[in-house]
Amino acid sequence: MRNRIFILLFFLATISSCSCNPENIAKFAFKGMEAMMGKGFMPSEEIRMLGNFQGMNVNLSKSTSNDSTTSTIYLKLENGDPLILGNQPEILARKCAELYLRDFENAEDYQQITVQFIQTDPSNPENVAMQEYLFDTADFN
Repeated sequence: MRNRIFILLFFLATISSCSCNPENIAKFAFKGMEAMMGKGFMPSEEIRMLGNFQGMNVNLSKSTSNDSTTSTIYLKLENGDPLILGNQPEILARKCAELYLRDFENAEDYQQITVQFIQTDPSNPENVAMQEYLFDTADFN
């Protein structure tokens, strides 16, 4: 118990004694996530710039049913520029999928990628619109 208290105090002193930049802490967390999930797990800034997205998120899913396994990457892109999204969103979705699969080193472990464009109303966050596009990862090799 005493050791835990000392470790906690040391940890708190270390964090509070430095003038840390929140962006550096976030980068450190992302690097840890990429080390665990594979290089390129977090979407690149290149994808963000394609649609001027304010938020990006990735979920990986593997499910098994009746001796078949389905594995899907869910690439969620939030609050992009409506003018960019309004002009042929399926082409933009395909380009985002292509860039993500190019950068993610474990992409070959997944059969499908789903790109979701999510728009929220700034005056009413409960009002959400979503467009979803599904691609086979084999189509990008």
